[in-house]
Amino acid sequence: MLNGKTALVTGGSRGIGAAIAIKLALLGANIAIVYAGNNDQAELTRKNCETHGVKAVKYACDVSDFAAVKTTVAAIKAEFGGVYILINNAGITRDGLVALMKEDDFDQVISVNLKGAFNLIRHVSPLMIRAGGGRIVNISSISGLMGNAGQVNYAASKAGLVGMTKSTARELAAKAVTCNAIAPGFIKTDMTKSFEGDDRLTAAIPLGHMGTPDDVAELAAFLCSPAAGYITGEVIRVDGGMAM
Repeated sequence: MLNGKTALVTGGSRGIGAAIAIKLALLGANIAIVYAGNNDQAELTRKNCETHGVKAVKYACDVSDFAAVKTTVAAIKAEFGGVYILINNAGITRDGLVALMKEDDFDQVISVNLKGAFNLIRHVSPLMIRAGGGRIVNISSISGLMGNAGQVNYAASKAGLVGMTKSTARELAAKAVTCNAIAPGFIKTDMTKSFEGDDRLTAAIPLGHMGTPDDVAELAAFLCSPAAGYITGEVIRVDGGMAM
């Protein structure tokens, strides 16, 4: 389905990012894994992608650094020839009540989660335009749709991704580049370990359980497929009904 295409996945060393990278590799895409610092996990994801017979290379990069992203995208273009799929998944949390939140905790989350996505779109979209098309998928969150106490910074960054998705979709539609967002709910990852086994959380999810990274990866793969070529500017929840 995606044979010969190249997918750039940020935050690709573990969790949702790793699941998406491996799923796209299964569908035949070559994978550029962009990660912040966990080299061992990034290498594991790379090897798991390669088991599907595709090319996979990892790149350490701070996505909040405009110049570093430009350099990394240039290296990926040199290695793979271009980028057809961009998955903006890199994200961090620095939770705290707004009345007590440190300025640096707010700035860091916005820089990685929101500016990081802009940096990638800014440097990758010209490659897609010149190649005649592409797919961008931004990983938002239900926190950005409904808010969450203790996550003013995170919710703001993820709500910002929704606006960025819609504006990007409008700008690039004429160039055959689609841009959509996925808004996961509580997904079993390192980021949500503290919530596992919380009966109050489970009670708030109509389907009665947390999701898995594969649940998000399946939707991401669909949005990157030829079948989703007429879908753009959408924000789709993967949350067990939590935010409906």
